[in-house]
Amino acid sequence: MLSIENGRTRRIIAGMAAALGTAVAIGAFAFTSTADAATNPAAADRSPKPTIVLEHGAFADGSSWDGVITQLHRDGYPVVAAANPLRGPASDAAALRSLIAHINGPVILVGHSYGGSVISEAGYDNPKVKALVYVAAFLPAPGETALQLTSQFPGSTLPGTLDPVPFANPDGSTGTDLYIQQDKFRHQFAADVPADQAALMAAAQRPIAQAALQEKATAAAWEQKPSWDIVTTQDLNVPPAAQEFMAERAHAHTTEVAASHSVAVSHPGLVADVIEKAARVTR
Repeated sequence: MLSIENGRTRRIIAGMAAALGTAVAIGAFAFTSTADAATNPAAADRSPKPTIVLEHGAFADGSSWDGVITQLHRDGYPVVAAANPLRGPASDAAALRSLIAHINGPVILVGHSYGGSVISEAGYDNPKVKALVYVAAFLPAPGETALQLTSQFPGSTLPGTLDPVPFANPDGSTGTDLYIQQDKFRHQFAADVPADQAALMAAAQRPIAQAALQEKATAAAWEQKPSWDIVTTQDLNVPPAAQEFMAERAHAHTTEVAASHSVAVSHPGLVADVIEKAARVTR
């Protein structure tokens, strides 16, 4: 009888030892996982990142986001730099909405300058758009125009630098494209960008239809969605006072920086940091 009980005891002890070993292993794994999360934030956040959609403004193109894209890619964000037609907020927003519809998952919209008018329309009532980031940009309310907001506050020297170019549409109607004169481009648009880079930007600039700056906004996504705003205090295109007014009205999370209108080129790290902050908060 004693030998039987000893056998049972040995089996019980062996079972307890195995259970204890499993518990220790699980505890060690949990500790390691917690330590990894503490030292590596990426390990603690495995949920898919939203796609960052960048909308350039007038007198620029998608390459103006190159430095921003480099950091966003390094930090694991999918990015699309949209091609803005620069014809008018309504038609440009329609083009942007088509691109958003093609993207799987949530989206953060980022607009520079006139691109702010476009994302304000494209993001309205769009459930895929989780946040808006404005970069030296327009945040018009319905009924307002970019030209109106610029003229409402002193500080813009843009009109004296413009080079208007008439164009004809296939239907016979005409319009005017606006460029910045190349010899005035750096001072007006990119004063804190190296001269050789600013010269390339001037040569590659995309014109905006004059009518686009006079077209009234019909929707304001910033009324519905969380917004972030980078205000450029040395801007000669969109007056800093206008930017501050629009950011405050939108209750945007605001970052001020002593930069030219081309802040995405001169301060790409700052712009990317603000975008990533918006992406993290809204996930």
